[in-house]
Amino acid sequence: MSERWHQVAGGQVRSLRAGRQHPDHPDVVLVPGLGALGYLVDTLAGCGAWARTHLLDVPGFGHRAARTCPAEVGAVADAVCRWVEEVVGAPVVLVGHSTGAQAALHVAAARPELVRSLVLLGPTFPPEQRAAKGLLRAYVRNSRREPAGLWPATVPDYLRGGPGEIARFIRSAQQDEPERIITEVGCPVLLARGEHDAFAPQPWVDRLADAAPDGRSRVVAGAHTFPFRRGGMTAQLIAGAAE
Repeated sequence: MSERWHQVAGGQVRSLRAGRQHPDHPDVVLVPGLGALGYLVDTLAGCGAWARTHLLDVPGFGHRAARTCPAEVGAVADAVCRWVEEVVGAPVVLVGHSTGAQAALHVAAARPELVRSLVLLGPTFPPEQRAAKGLLRAYVRNSRREPAGLWPATVPDYLRGGPGEIARFIRSAQQDEPERIITEVGCPVLLARGEHDAFAPQPWVDRLADAAPDGRSRVVAGAHTFPFRRGGMTAQLIAGAAE
């Protein structure tokens, strides 16, 4: 695993990379939720066993010098588009988790030539969570099911981002409408949720899968951040979508 910095559209974009370029497999690009990278490192390693894989530090909370773009879904999507176009230069398997899934969805809709297949892990937010009360209820239900070790993997990035930017990111995600955007995505879409994921309840994931022209869904063990410490399993999901 290595750290990379690329000059993209006048700014520096940081990423973590694992694996080597493979003639039979496109690159895999991972977009984290709320800018926290640590909980997806296992997934990066798992995908790196069969494809060159990149974990993007967007909007830039993973390093004090890595502010890439504003902490908003649309801005993150724009940064991912530019990065894929300028760094990879070929269609990728695009994987987003949580708010990163919302950003990845925008990329696939706006720039279909950059995305071979799309994987949405724990996609947020259903309409009932676009107000503070509904989001708080989901947070309480989901937190009871998350592993204790998740905090050390995410909090350092959240602290670098700061509470104002985290709140800004959440507000932009609440204002987004994934159920509308996904109808514009032509590539195959795999949606996956943890069985105890309160941020991505089953009716919501079913609605998105039905709205996608070529969509299917899976349920796996865990809560919202099910990829944490289950990188091998998550990488297998992504490999299936890549095929």
